[in-house]
Amino acid sequence: MNAQLKTILLTILTLSCFVIALVELSGVSSTALYNKYGIGQGGSKSSVSKKEEEERLQQAAAMPKTNLLLMDTLHDFGTIKEGTLARHSFHFKNTGSNPLLIIKAQASCGCTVPSFPKQPIAPGGEGDIQVEFDSHHRKGRQHKNVMIFSNATQERMSVGFDAEVE
Repeated sequence: MNAQLKTILLTILTLSCFVIALVELSGVSSTALYNKYGIGQGGSKSSVSKKEEEERLQQAAAMPKTNLLLMDTLHDFGTIKEGTLARHSFHFKNTGSNPLLIIKAQASCGCTVPSFPKQPIAPGGEGDIQVEFDSHHRKGRQHKNVMIFSNATQERMSVGFDAEVE
């Protein structure tokens, strides 16, 4: 192989590694695309398996609609140090006259893990949707969302948070 061909191949290899590093660091990997758009093979940060989600979806479809009232929909963690696991509970109440079933809670990013009550919430009952944000490798201003799916009249509701990671 001549020197010019070697130089070209080495340049292509170097650029490929650089592009892969940029894609991973920017969050545009298949996991991030899956979480944001529901495509790809990445693992969505939803607190139920696909099978359980399907069962909950069928159960919710058979239930009458109800009303879900979120006490707050946006939380500001303020300034936190990189590496902190920040947690917040979004409190809600079933203000309808039928049981409330949360089907799933799905985060917009793999750095955020939601959890929610798995049992139906009786009319007048209350509960919390816990959100945990892992700030490792997330320096700068962060805004993340969690989509909540339920048998409420508004089937999709969003909660979110802001943080400045230093």
